[in-house]
Amino acid sequence: MDSSVQGPTKAIVVGAGLGGLATAMRLGAKGYQVTVLDKLDRVGGRGSSITRDGHRFDLGPTIVTVPQVYEKLWAACGRNFHDDVKLTPLDPFYEIRWPDGSNFFATGDTKIMETEVARLNPDDVKGYRRFLKDSHRRYVVGFEGMVAEPMHRLWDTLKVLPTFAILRADQSILGLARKRVSDERLRMALSFHPLFIGGDPMHVTSMYALVSHLEKEYGVHYAQGGVQAIADAMKRVIENQGGEVRLGVEVDEILCDDGRVSGVRAEGKTLRAPFVVSNADAGHTYSRLLRKQKLRGWTRASRSRRWSMSLFVWYFGTSGTREMWPDVGHHTILSGPRYEGLLKDIFIKGKLADDMSLYLHRPALTDPTVAPDGGDTFYALSPVPHLGHESVDWAEEGAAYKRKVARVLNDTIPGFQDHLSTEVVFTPETFRDRYLSPFGAGFSLEPRILQSAWFRPHNVTAIPGLYLTGAGTHPGAGVPGVVSSAEVLAKLIPDAPHAAVQSLPMAAE
Repeated sequence: MDSSVQGPTKAIVVGAGLGGLATAMRLGAKGYQVTVLDKLDRVGGRGSSITRDGHRFDLGPTIVTVPQVYEKLWAACGRNFHDDVKLTPLDPFYEIRWPDGSNFFATGDTKIMETEVARLNPDDVKGYRRFLKDSHRRYVVGFEGMVAEPMHRLWDTLKVLPTFAILRADQSILGLARKRVSDERLRMALSFHPLFIGGDPMHVTSMYALVSHLEKEYGVHYAQGGVQAIADAMKRVIENQGGEVRLGVEVDEILCDDGRVSGVRAEGKTLRAPFVVSNADAGHTYSRLLRKQKLRGWTRASRSRRWSMSLFVWYFGTSGTREMWPDVGHHTILSGPRYEGLLKDIFIKGKLADDMSLYLHRPALTDPTVAPDGGDTFYALSPVPHLGHESVDWAEEGAAYKRKVARVLNDTIPGFQDHLSTEVVFTPETFRDRYLSPFGAGFSLEPRILQSAWFRPHNVTAIPGLYLTGAGTHPGAGVPGVVSSAEVLAKLIPDAPHAAVQSLPMAAE
């Protein structure tokens, strides 16, 4: 039998990722009683954590770049974000290292950044200043003007096309960097940011140059307790609003009656509500959760859509190393010997190359609670092809690739393997199975210009009462994007009428 809930004040959110949690908070502030369902044992989705042998590993995002999106979210709920989460600003933001021994420190101080540019190539300082202007103009149009605005109507995108044309949005971010600076290392330093939202810098629109302005304007921060602490704080807000977060519950199907959403089925039980928001990947939502519905505009498991790359991530703890490697900071990017060639291997050829670029995270320098006394908690992340290329057997090649990663890491943190105390490895298969991500993509659909704004799966679906939030919908991947997707939904879903709060029991059919 079903357990039906009467009244329009109930809402279900499928998935407790940051987008789903932010949406639940927004809906709670609008008067809905929200139930959030997630298959994992912790909230946060890709922003969750695991703890092994005293080491806490952030599994996905590690930085906060636009605190204002959280401040706005908390304010909408009548709260102060900084009462619940402590942010620590980082300076420098990160270091980039190249195989020739050169390096580059990123910071928010323009004069210092110009000095860093001049240290690599004095002739590029003028071009860097022009790049900063490019970045600011794209920020005004792309972030201030579009990120938190609904884009499900074609006109919303068409009206910005003239400005996009002026800004050469058709040009890639790497193409823009090539125009402004001549040093190959600086071209990489100014264009790599889309990799952190799953985009190929050789093809992602130059609008993503706005990230450089975001860093400069708002800084780069670390949340004490990791991004998991933000997710946990979001859960507390939801519960204080009268909502509920149920973990260890995997939703199998989104239900519809008479053409309108009516609830979900999870583990043989049915939960009814007139509003459902899916924070699951858009591909999984349409191909799996809505498999019984007649859909338009979506080819199931469509290979014509371009998915983001996947990731190989080695999480490892070390003992007695806190004073070792004093030159290695909180965030280090180890650029490989190739940039464009490696991008082609990952995104176009689907080839697992022998060389690699790595992002190395060492949070114990900022947050000692991530590791036992004197120890370190690291993760090393390598972009790799997604499973749709069908060129890599990770069961066979995973161990060999880890050895290659170790060789690269040993140049930066020599002897680290002698101090290992625990480790966990995620491959693209983990992303597929843990996060139900199509092809094990790390960031859902790649953020190319024809997979952005109106061209991305809409926040509003063709099924009344059903909405999408998170990385796979507008405005896209990255923590500011997924949190902002909740702000978009708050503009689309009406306030709930006053109604008595009821529980949402689940009953076996």
